[in-house]
Amino acid sequence: MVTKVQKWGNSQGLRIAKHVLADANISLGDDVDVSVNNGKIIISPTKQTRRKYDIKKLLAHMPEDYRPEEVDWGKPAGKEVW
Repeated sequence: MVTKVQKWGNSQGLRIAKHVLADANISLGDDVDVSVNNGKIIISPTKQTRRKYDIKKLLAHMPEDYRPEEVDWGKPAGKEVW
């Protein structure tokens, strides 16, 4: 596959065909490792799996005396509808 390096905001980017990503076992949104070896850019899927959070473990870290409260952010600045 031939592609072109293009400007993407203040960075440069490549568009990679869907079938190429599928062949590399990479999906949209996945983290990848990018490295250079002998002048070649190598993109490979990370070995790390996405984190899965357990609500019980997260809540265990909350202080027992925590009480949620309403916060006043001031008057609407745009077209907010409350």
